[in-house]
Amino acid sequence: MTIFLLIILTAYLLVVVLGYWLDYLNLSHLKKYGSVIPPEFEGHIDQALLSRTKDYNVEHTKFDFIHSVFNNVIFLFFILALLNIYNSWVVSLDRPFVLTGLIFFLLLTYAETIVSMPFDLYSTFKIENKYGFNTMTFKLWLTDTIKSMLISTVLMALVITIALFIIQRSPDFWWLWVWGFFFAFSIFMMYVSPYVIEPLFHKFTPIENEELESGIRGLMQKVGIRVSRVFKMDASKRTKHTNAYFTGIGKVKRIVLFDTLIDKMDRDEVLSVLAHEAGHWKKKHLLKTLAVTETLALVITYISYQILQSDFLLSLFHIEKNSFFAKLVVLGFIGSIVSFPFSPLFNYFSRRHEDEADGYAYEITGDTKSMISTLVKLSKDNLSNLHPHPLYALFHYSHPPVLERIRRIKELTYRNHRVTETRREKRR
Repeated sequence: MTIFLLIILTAYLLVVVLGYWLDYLNLSHLKKYGSVIPPEFEGHIDQALLSRTKDYNVEHTKFDFIHSVFNNVIFLFFILALLNIYNSWVVSLDRPFVLTGLIFFLLLTYAETIVSMPFDLYSTFKIENKYGFNTMTFKLWLTDTIKSMLISTVLMALVITIALFIIQRSPDFWWLWVWGFFFAFSIFMMYVSPYVIEPLFHKFTPIENEELESGIRGLMQKVGIRVSRVFKMDASKRTKHTNAYFTGIGKVKRIVLFDTLIDKMDRDEVLSVLAHEAGHWKKKHLLKTLAVTETLALVITYISYQILQSDFLLSLFHIEKNSFFAKLVVLGFIGSIVSFPFSPLFNYFSRRHEDEADGYAYEITGDTKSMISTLVKLSKDNLSNLHPHPLYALFHYSHPPVLERIRRIKELTYRNHRVTETRREKRR
């Protein structure tokens, strides 16, 4: 058992070290090329902004490194030294199976939240403040934190209770029923979240710009997407970062624009953002992603069921009291190691979806100028790293790096021009 444990811990440390090495590569790459203005950004940024961008990304990387080291040390200490003690204490309460599981996981969630609070505070009120992004007051941060904990408590309690009840009542086939429950719950949340959860944190109001709303509705009508409402969100109460997104599913789909985005983008640029999002819907990226992830989830749930049948995980980590919940923690730990090498594959398909959405946006707008100016503005406003190391991007970027994306959009114009010229020559 000691050999297996040593192998697992060695694999974990290798994954951690590889992650830090990727951070180092990215940081070195940024320091080397961070002062170079790409041709696509000439006239839009200067050396002062590049220097600010580099400083922001360097500071965040260093802070994330410290946070990560702290988390890894705490987690290793917990799983190697405290898990057995914690598990024995929870089991000694001698409560019913479902209630024991609730206590076990809710207390761990609270502990994790409390431990993360100082880092969240520093990131928000030190780093984000320093670079002019944070607009949140401490009172609002505290209110959001309390709301998040209350909501997560309710949702986790609901999910844990039903899942454990299923496990208790169907010991041989719970892997199938639990998977089905989680799938149904995720769909349910897509319907409920825009109307119940999101308004608890943000205020959503109709767009006041009638010309913009008319343009959005015209665009959606053109692509055949029914949207219930178009809303502006008061993101500026918390941040100066910009964004826009579709939320909901089916007949409750709606478009949400950050007020910061509306203030900084012109009408055509906002439409180019939404045309990109429409591309995700029309190309059925959500459904494809859902199909793949749920298929994987079903396979993983079944494998987990088989592993959890034995007490191997408990013996491996020297856990004295037989506990289904301790097994889940250990299994999740091992799963995080196994899943890491698959990150580039998942990111590859995500980036392909982004390219397809850009292609669709060009098809329906033909406006590469607005598409490119939008990406330039988003990068400037968010102080995005223009020079990520390719290997770092491979593991961490779900979207293509911005320069790569802009160049592909330019190729769309070039290809369309070539096709048009070829057709003209054939007519002659």
